[in-house]
Amino acid sequence: MSAALQMTAFGLALLSTLFLLLATCTDCWMVNADDSLEVSHKCRGLWRECVTNMQDGVRTCDQYDSILADHPVKIVVTRTLLIAADLLAGLALTTLLLGLDCIKFLKEDPYVKLKMCYGAGVILGIGSILGLVGSVWYAVDVYVERAMLVSHNIFLGVHYDFGWSCWLGMAGSTGCLVASILLTCCLH
Repeated sequence: MSAALQMTAFGLALLSTLFLLLATCTDCWMVNADDSLEVSHKCRGLWRECVTNMQDGVRTCDQYDSILADHPVKIVVTRTLLIAADLLAGLALTTLLLGLDCIKFLKEDPYVKLKMCYGAGVILGIGSILGLVGSVWYAVDVYVERAMLVSHNIFLGVHYDFGWSCWLGMAGSTGCLVASILLTCCLH
């Protein structure tokens, strides 16, 4: 039972870590949500803004000026939290891999391997909380920005909604949290 639980937690942690990495690297955290007929599809991410022409499929991206430039708080906080979540999830994944019963590393000391699995669960839990806070922070900020414009009857031509990268960050963080719970609460 323990080996099956470990492998389930490892598979979930691996998939969730990949989701977090993809969310951090991709550029579709906000998408245009205009109700009118659009000739282009606009995405804003943590690192750049991209526009895809719907007629011919040509995609152009503009990198943000610099990492150190003045950016909105939501971008800086989300970048920081997701990079920290990525690093912690990677560390937890490595620790968990070495702590699995099917790996021959420290085979003669099962107590240490169990502690490694618990430690991986704790690290994964911390990373998942950072990823959830970053993703939800960004989503709430997008929602508040749109609600403020709508409540003041301001139309700037393009309204943005949550993009698939935002959802991917939330899914990856939630998966890491479930894997953490499996490792810390269910593993005996």
